[in-house]
Amino acid sequence: METNFKTLKTGLMGAALSVALTSAATAASWDMPTPYPDKTFHTQNIAAFAKDVGEATGGKLTIKLHSAGSLFKHKEIKNAVRGGQVPIGEFFLGLLANEHPAFGVDTQPFLATNYDDARKLWAAQRPVVEKLLDKQKLMVLFSVPWPPQGLYTKKEIAAVGNLKGLKFRTYNPTLEKFAKLAGAAPTQVQVPDIPQAFATGRVEAMITSPSTGANSKAWDFLSHYTDIQAWVPKNIVVVNKRAFRKLDKSLQKAVLAAAKKAEARGWEMSMKETATKTGILKSNGIQIIKPSSALMDGLKKIGAEMMTDWKKSAGAEGKKILSSYGN
Repeated sequence: METNFKTLKTGLMGAALSVALTSAATAASWDMPTPYPDKTFHTQNIAAFAKDVGEATGGKLTIKLHSAGSLFKHKEIKNAVRGGQVPIGEFFLGLLANEHPAFGVDTQPFLATNYDDARKLWAAQRPVVEKLLDKQKLMVLFSVPWPPQGLYTKKEIAAVGNLKGLKFRTYNPTLEKFAKLAGAAPTQVQVPDIPQAFATGRVEAMITSPSTGANSKAWDFLSHYTDIQAWVPKNIVVVNKRAFRKLDKSLQKAVLAAAKKAEARGWEMSMKETATKTGILKSNGIQIIKPSSALMDGLKKIGAEMMTDWKKSAGAEGKKILSSYGN
């Protein structure tokens, strides 16, 4: 009887150890590079996404964030995910506009300038983006917009002509083209380098969100924010398809559910961010200016010219997006 008990006990311990080893073997940890600092609402939303995934999977899948470009620089993140160096990552969707114009439709000036139109545009853009990224073995999880983009300068800008010759911060091909058409001198500067770029005179003006302006403490190096609401660009989170397929079905389902939740939450955060960060700019001495008719007419003329060129280069994919968007 004692021998049988010992045998049973040994068997139970062995089974428990086997379960523990199996659980350890099936547990996964994903490193996730993001380009923005922890205080940025995009990063905060992704931290919540990672927490949701961990809780929904009972710790079988954990996502470790590497913010502010600490693991990979912004422009390297997409290819790092594509090449399997990391399984998941976030980046600014418009950065891929050189690969195909469809990636940058949300950065086309004055196409979608408010959240309702931005939602419609993403619904039209997403199927095309998914198809293009699928060819690169990437899968779209979710996308979250920045607040509508405004013009930051060291002086009031009453008309497009006032931008002529200014050193203009750019971060993607579309904005570089915009700056050139406005007569400005485009200079590539990523978010973490904005304060130094202004302090050293590398740039004198920029178009970006109230979030980036407030987080960069724009009041330290410029004085005017003109609320032109030029476009509503987006960040996107993608996963390596092979890494995703290695997960069992329950984990895949948990990731997709958390992604859907993150997209909805991120859009709400973005809308709140617009009012909050514009208020912070104002309270710190930035002059918040409603753009003049002359300025808007000039800017929209540039936007129309860019859209004509975009349609030519975007081909069938561009036509599909605009047709679905209703433009």
